[in-house]
Amino acid sequence: MTAQNKPGPIIVGTGAVPFRRYKDGSHWRDWVRTAGREALRDAALTPSKIDSLVVANESDFTSLQVNPGPVIADELGMSGVATVRVEAGGGSGGAALRTAFAQIMSGMAKRVLVLGFEASASHLSAKDLQLIYSLSFDADVDGMAGATAVNLYALSISMHMMALGTTSAQMAAVSVKNHANAKLNPNAHKPMDLTIDDVLMSPSISTPYRRLDCSLLSDGAAAIVLAHPDHAPASDRLRSQITGSGAATDHARLGDRAAPHVFDAKVRAARDAYAMAGISDAGQQIQVAEVYDAFSGAELQGLEALGLAKAGLAGPAMIDGAYNADGPLPVNLSGGLIGQGGAPGAVGIMQAVNMDRILTGRSSMTDRDFHCGIIDAHGGICTSNAVHVLERVGS
Repeated sequence: MTAQNKPGPIIVGTGAVPFRRYKDGSHWRDWVRTAGREALRDAALTPSKIDSLVVANESDFTSLQVNPGPVIADELGMSGVATVRVEAGGGSGGAALRTAFAQIMSGMAKRVLVLGFEASASHLSAKDLQLIYSLSFDADVDGMAGATAVNLYALSISMHMMALGTTSAQMAAVSVKNHANAKLNPNAHKPMDLTIDDVLMSPSISTPYRRLDCSLLSDGAAAIVLAHPDHAPASDRLRSQITGSGAATDHARLGDRAAPHVFDAKVRAARDAYAMAGISDAGQQIQVAEVYDAFSGAELQGLEALGLAKAGLAGPAMIDGAYNADGPLPVNLSGGLIGQGGAPGAVGIMQAVNMDRILTGRSSMTDRDFHCGIIDAHGGICTSNAVHVLERVGS
């Protein structure tokens, strides 16, 4: 069954504001206006043709706006539209895509604008943001006790290293790859040429993670217009379709999990997304992936959870170049959170923007021909996860 014969919304327009640390006096309202208008223009739709606005934003503390939906609707000239805000930590954008998917496939809406943003780099200190992010776990047990995201991710990957033999050099290879990939992404925050030794000699943050193993705090916005296949504006260009969507959660406290080094929520979310899309062998059918890499080791854990590598083998494959831009399964051509940047509310939507452009031949990041890809975003230590399969519509 080809993509256009499968159920699922069509991506008809995309827009983005580069992930950066904005010190130019601009405001998140400027970013959402720019990204939203670009997506509408790309879709050849006026605001009046949008039935629903789904907004992704991780934290009110960074935006200082408790109810951003109506504000964004005003900024885009679509006051009166149905709107909802979706929040799932770093997976907010992925959860917003799933919400829009459900609205369209249930018949509640014909066309939905999904818009994610975050002002997580420009007006709060790194220490304050670390505190906010620590409340993404069990705030009473973890956050108030001083546990931070990097501490918990470090514990998880340390167990992975002990159980499966993953090494620091294998994780460093993720950082080298993703910073290099970012050089071809005009929306990326930190394109860099690095070596594995550069990563291994960068300052220690929380063993085994070093500074260059960590993703970036970024500002930014991304937008995407989804339409039911029967209500997509006519176009001569190639398009992509979301053919599979899955979501799952895990225990909020890492210590409550049977295997803290395994991203079980991602395993289950991917299983459901593959089943919906008719993917029977992910390793053979998925050709390109955008994987949530809050830390370098999380990309390896994610690849295994998504069924794109067997347990313990993502690291060796990373060293061998299997996930490089010219490898058999390119991963994070955008640079991921490590190279492109991490604006939590926008990440999952930016993944969809990037994947749509890759599949339809409109991306500067590759000239390779792909027709099936996967995107995944999660909040917490893969505590809440959303996975989506995208396929090119047409030949």
